[in-house]
Parts: sequence; C-alpha cells; structure tokens
Amino acid sequence: MSTRIRLQRRGKKHQPFYTIVVADSRAPRDGRFIERLGFYDPLTDPATIEINTERALYWLQVGAQPSETVRSLMSHKGIMLKFHLLKGVQKGALTEEQAEQKFQQWLKEKEQRINKLKEANLLKEKEIGQQRLEHEKQVRLKREQLLAERLAAKAEKETTTNVKSEEPESDSEEN
Repeated sequence: MSTRIRLQRRGKKHQPFYTIVVADSRAPRDGRFIERLGFYDPLTDPATIEINTERALYWLQVGAQPSETVRSLMSHKGIMLKFHLLKGVQKGALTEEQAEQKFQQWLKEKEQRINKLKEANLLKEKEIGQQRLEHEKQVRLKREQLLAERLAAKAEKETTTNVKSEEPESDSEEN
C-alpha cells in the first residue's frame, strides 16, 4: 500500500482550513486517513503551520510521499532538512551530533531571516504611514487654499455688486 502525506480540506466556502494527514494514495482527498499529523491555516498572517515533527519523520522514513504543497510546508518547518540529515547519518556520512548541529544552525539562520523580514516590514509600514500623513497634509493645505480663494472671490464679488448697486441709485436721485 503506497501512502501519501497530503492536505485534507476543512472549513467553509472561501475560508479554507487544512489538516495534514497520512492516507492511502487511493483514498479520496477528504476521505479515510491513517494518521493526522497537523494542520495548516492559510488565512492567518503569517500562515499557521503546525506539524508533529517526529511522526512526520517516521512516515517519511517508512516511505510515505508528501504532496508538493505538504513538501513545501515541511521544508518551511525544517522537517525535510532533518530527514535529509538523518539519511546522511544512516549512510555514515555524518554523525548524529553533526546532523543535530547543522539542523540547529539552520534554525538560527531561519529565525534571523524571519526577524530581518519583520523589521523590514515594520520600517516599510512606518514609511507608508509617514507618506500617507504627508499626503493628507498636502491635500488639507490645497483644500484650505481653494477655500480661501473661493471666499476671497466671493467677498470680491459681493463688494463689486454692492458698489454697482449703490451707483445706479445715486444716479437716479440726480435725475
């Protein structure tokens, strides 16, 4: 029996939520499964991924084939790297200590990359906020200028109409 590690869709329409399961390759997508390994929620920011690492490694070592999406999720969590390192230990290319050291080093580097991305996003958000404030200030100033110009023009019209309306009256009195 060939087994697959794949996603099983849950949730409502337009609100997907997936469980990561080990299933017979012939079983339907949302049908019977052998074991539930975790879940994946793509709607959160960033996407939430929870996978039982030990059980996923066991199933990979037994020969279960992950789907493309699950493979990328497992790579994101470092499970595929750990599986690769364990293969090296089995072949004698590495010792368990070296494999664990490499995995821990990868985890530290990944954490640093994530922190840098978070900092960059925060800086970008601050810049965007400052640009919005600056734009709003410019728009407000333009509106105030237009309003002042309109008021000045209206006041000028009123004074000219008042002056014109006073002049004919004075002319009619002279006649």
